[in-house]
Amino acid sequence: MKEQSVSSIPGIPFVLGLLVAMAGTAALFILGLRDQDGLFIATGVALGVLEFFLLFGFYMVEPNQAAVLSLFGKYVGTCKDQGLRWNNPFFSVKKVSLRVRNFESGKLKVNDLDGSPIEIGAVVVWQVVDSAEAIYNVDDYESFVHIQSEAALRAMATSYPYDQHEDGKISLRSHAAEIARHLTEEIQERLAQAGVTVGEARISHLAYAPEIAQAMLQRQQAGAIIAARTRIVEGAVSMVEMALEQLAARKVVDLDAERRATMVSNLLVVLCSERGTQPVVNAGSIY
Repeated sequence: MKEQSVSSIPGIPFVLGLLVAMAGTAALFILGLRDQDGLFIATGVALGVLEFFLLFGFYMVEPNQAAVLSLFGKYVGTCKDQGLRWNNPFFSVKKVSLRVRNFESGKLKVNDLDGSPIEIGAVVVWQVVDSAEAIYNVDDYESFVHIQSEAALRAMATSYPYDQHEDGKISLRSHAAEIARHLTEEIQERLAQAGVTVGEARISHLAYAPEIAQAMLQRQQAGAIIAARTRIVEGAVSMVEMALEQLAARKVVDLDAERRATMVSNLLVVLCSERGTQPVVNAGSIY
């Protein structure tokens, strides 16, 4: 089922002409009553019934809206002409909004790739592009969009871990652009048959499930501490190496292996300590 255009008659000129015709019919009917002319009366009644029936052919089309027309269950076409329009009164009219819409899914509880329970939600921006498919291919296209979007979100969430445990590995928390692109493609694939296009889909809520949130927070804190300590140690080693090289190049002091080891140990303590060190100064002996 694909959308096809159908022509329609501008409603304002048609309604003006219909009003003139109704006035003429009323005059004909009154004239028949005055002259007791049965033909005039019958003609006036017939024309009045016809003109009243023609009133059912009017419908309104707003900007960014489509009117899907069908005749006794058969799809006729779609009218997108704005304003008051007129078509065959036997046509049934269903309105479809073509405006850009968005909705936010609820917080879904799913398991990520590592099996950890997480809570995830998304915002989906969508628009109807084929009114015929939206009306006739699915029962309720708005409900279809919501349900299929949440199903796609669940499927996407199980394909990635929550956190990035290895370099170069995509995760839900650290690769927002890649995740959004994958989610958009996943939803679009499911909604193609409903005549809907997805403009954008992004994660709006992401968190560990309450039952493991505290444990995962401790894990993240431990990882951050290890990463920070690793960085501090690397910098301290580089600074000690530079200090020893400069002392040797400038011949400030000649250190043997034991004093060299002691100096390295003291410098590492100073550089890697969490608190400011308090050196003990050897002032010599009174003896």
